[in-house]
Amino acid sequence: MTVSKERAGGLSPRAVWWAVLLVSLLPALWIGLRTLGGFGGLGVNPVEKLLELSGTHAMIALLVALAVTPLRQLTGFAWIARLRRMLGLVAFVYVTAHALIWLGVDLFFDWELVFYDLTERPFVMVGFAAWVILLLLTLTSTTAAQRWLRRKWLWLHRGVYVAGVLAVLHFLWLARADYAEVALYAAILTALLGWRIAYRWHSRRVQARRRAAA
Repeated sequence: MTVSKERAGGLSPRAVWWAVLLVSLLPALWIGLRTLGGFGGLGVNPVEKLLELSGTHAMIALLVALAVTPLRQLTGFAWIARLRRMLGLVAFVYVTAHALIWLGVDLFFDWELVFYDLTERPFVMVGFAAWVILLLLTLTSTTAAQRWLRRKWLWLHRGVYVAGVLAVLHFLWLARADYAEVALYAAILTALLGWRIAYRWHSRRVQARRRAAA
């Protein structure tokens, strides 16, 4: 399908794709510079701060990826769909980086501690479950997997919303006093899911009316 430059804001789809990718990697650069001591460093508890920063940007990346389809449906700009797979992979990379910081920097790959966290700490359980779902979606994100799974692929990839709910629970159970951040994430996720449900319901009604008119 050919996408006109006008519909991509005057830029070619490839240029938009690369621009969005570069912007999505800026938080990783910022976290890296803070880890090296820039922008005030990581404070008195660098491991906790590193986990906080990586987790926050992983959540944001996941919500941005989830917003692609509703944004395409809302605006009618077909070229936005080209960003879906890339932003999904970016979200997976951020979530994986957050998990590796927990595993390697916080726990030093102590598998006894890892097992304890995975079996005794609910926020770790749901966070790990979200990562497993995203891993499965990443492994099946190729065109070949889509052709092989057919209709099952759509049902499988709707699991990204389950991963989103688990990620929000992860933040909720980590929150100590200030729930404003997790409430914002929950509201955005609810809005995105609500839009998808409403859009599908509306589409089915339109199709039913067309069949009745025919």
